Amino acid sequence: MKRIYIYILSALFAAYSANLHAQDIMQHEKKQRVSIGIKGGFNSTMMFIDKICYGEQNITDIQNNYKVGYIATLFTRVNLVKKHFIQPEVSYAVSHGSISMSNLRENATILEDNALIKTKMTSLEVPILYGYKFIDSSPYGMSFFFGPKIAWTIKKQTSSEYSGFYQKNITENIKPFNYSAVFGIGVNISNVFFDFRYEIGCNNITKSVSYDKTLTQEPYNEKEIMLERRKNILSFSVGAIF
Repeated sequence: MKRIYIYILSALFAAYSANLHAQDIMQHEKKQRVSIGIKGGFNSTMMFIDKICYGEQNITDIQNNYKVGYIATLFTRVNLVKKHFIQPEVSYAVSHGSISMSNLRENATILEDNALIKTKMTSLEVPILYGYKFIDSSPYGMSFFFGPKIAWTIKKQTSSEYSGFYQKNITENIKPFNYSAVFGIGVNISNVFFDFRYEIGCNNITKSVSYDKTLTQEPYNEKEIMLERRKNILSFSVGAIF
């Protein structure tokens, strides 16, 4: 009889312990329905030129030069059913890029020297991403994500520098709001994750280009400079999610 009582008590204790463990798991899952994370990293900006010309004459032999910037992000992850999630973010980003043009061949009549446009853009960015965890086996995980992003350009911390043109004191007016599509993949070990993403610019970031016609010699002060370009970005970041 004593052994039977011991077996019964042991079974009850095991069932009670299993119930407590299950409750802990359920509570943990409820707590993790919404998570907060931070991340920081580097970006490489590619200025894709759709059009650059002086008057009706297009500038050719354009080379895109990759430059490194940085990014800091605060985000919230809302876990949905199964392995799906929504992740809104707020980022402070600094991106650098440049394009160079040779004054040889067709450009010789409109460029004084080999020309260079150097750009620094500082912006506050808000992506809203949908993600799916195709590997979710604690402590390892892997997911892909995509979504739209809107970026507000901080004008006082944004600048463009033009050199090699006949025109003097060239000023570029960059649009205050720009839009892009984000695609990426994330890998995590416990609460530490690595984020790789590519952003495709969806609009022309340049509003207008002007120069001081009183300081520019004739006939190079008679026509307008037209520039249309999109900002594409490849980025890598490391962060933690809580």
